[in-house]
Amino acid sequence: MSATLFSIGYATKPLTEFMVQLQSYEVNVVADVRSVPYSAAFHDYHRVLLQRALKQQGISYVYLGKELGPRSTNPAHYDETGRVQYDRLQRADNFLHGIERLLTGLDKALNIALLCAEKDPAFCHRSLLIGHHLARANALPIQHIGFDGALESQAELEQRLVSLHDLEQDLFAAADDLAELAYKRQVQATSYRKSSDS
Repeated sequence: MSATLFSIGYATKPLTEFMVQLQSYEVNVVADVRSVPYSAAFHDYHRVLLQRALKQQGISYVYLGKELGPRSTNPAHYDETGRVQYDRLQRADNFLHGIERLLTGLDKALNIALLCAEKDPAFCHRSLLIGHHLARANALPIQHIGFDGALESQAELEQRLVSLHDLEQDLFAAADDLAELAYKRQVQATSYRKSSDS
């Protein structure tokens, strides 16, 4: 059986439920892709505490927030309004190195779950930045574990974006064009923006 790349958001999920979901999909490694691996409200998901809890369940932890996080320390990755540009991040050496690390893990038959805080992957960089890139550059499908534990493929998620932005009624546009437009709108609405004082 080949390895699978998943994504999961913890949001308000109890840690016990989070662990059950990981185990149900035989996840071996959690790759934390948060730029800031801490939670002000959910302390179980602080990097050190989470790493310890995962180890007790036989699941490895790796931090990839510097490579695959939604923020960047490079000013060239932002537009004039301070909003991060995912297309620029996807071409950055650091990002591509993070992708290579994921692919190496999958080649070793490890089931990997990308971790972030956002409940719905349609509003998270784990689908909009990482999943989008992998689907196009590597033809690698990613399975998003929903809050209830059900799976949604990257392709299904991108089709859901078309519905979220009410684009199904456009009879004159090709399906791929609608998906790309929906994706761009979603990225614009959800991507990180630096505050004026940062």
